[in-house]
Amino acid sequence: MNNKKLSTSNNRKLLGVCAGIAEFIDWPPSKVRLLWLLLAFFSGGALILPYIICAVVFPKPPAPFDLNNFRQQ
Repeated sequence: MNNKKLSTSNNRKLLGVCAGIAEFIDWPPSKVRLLWLLLAFFSGGALILPYIICAVVFPKPPAPFDLNNFRQQ
């Protein structure tokens, strides 16, 4: 069973939406970014608003575990 959750990514160029989608579907982030850019261009910019909505709606990625931060608490 796939336990992946769709979220933004720490591997971000702008807001992390494309990289989050790429991690979710196991694609390279550069391919998802290029596909999104091409679709946004050929749709006359219609995908800009959905990108912003995804950036707001997608949860933030979980923070990586750091033993130093754990010891400070």
